[in-house]
Amino acid sequence: MIIDFHTHAFPEKIAKGAIEKLSFTAGGLIPQTDGTVAGLKELMKKDGIDKSVTLAIATNENQQKAVNDFIKSQESDDIIPFGSVYPWAPDALEELDRIKEMGMKGIKFHPEYQSFFVDDEKMKPLYKKASELGLIILFHAGEDIGFPAPYHATPERLRKAARWIDSPMVCAHWGGANMGEEVIKHLCDIPVYFDTAFGYASMPKPRAQRILDKKGVDWFLFGSDCPWHAPSWDLGMLETLGLSQEDKEKIFHKNAEKLLQI
Repeated sequence: MIIDFHTHAFPEKIAKGAIEKLSFTAGGLIPQTDGTVAGLKELMKKDGIDKSVTLAIATNENQQKAVNDFIKSQESDDIIPFGSVYPWAPDALEELDRIKEMGMKGIKFHPEYQSFFVDDEKMKPLYKKASELGLIILFHAGEDIGFPAPYHATPERLRKAARWIDSPMVCAHWGGANMGEEVIKHLCDIPVYFDTAFGYASMPKPRAQRILDKKGVDWFLFGSDCPWHAPSWDLGMLETLGLSQEDKEKIFHKNAEKLLQI
């Protein structure tokens, strides 16, 4: 069993344009699917992935309901949808209620695309509401190759935000993309999860091993960031880190099953 905790997909009618725009923003990153759910499922089958957590991102207040309606509509035995709220939308708190009522288990925040610092006190009501609802909160963490500094979700800022969150919190990209030393300093001693998304070819192997040793495998979730990485790439990276079979099973599916209550 392998659960990919970090994937993305778009409605068929906008997938081509969305992928082209995001690829351009990221400096020409080559997608590994066409951006649709069908494309994601095809790559899952090819790479041996049993289930994918598919993350919505609302980048303005007018799209959050449509984004959530779409991602929920894609739910199946192998697709687990996470919703999104735009932090500055006047009905963001109400949309969290709707996400819960729709039966989704978590939400995704992308502080770069959504223009907020994770430790901004204005975010506290959203974090409190999501926590009360028991929603998993997954953050893009660290740098983003499409955006300049200052970055909105550094490990130090995520540590501050964690004080306001009482539900499970996931910091993507090994706790902070391209910020491994800061991850070790600020996030390895607090109860937040990391996913492994986009680690292949961006996370130096010795640093990955240090983060794993410092954090412990019980706090890791396999993730790829598909369509930007093929799951097989990040699985291959993890296979080089000297993990026991028991530890790999925790990262590949057991930790996710516990978190998702499946």
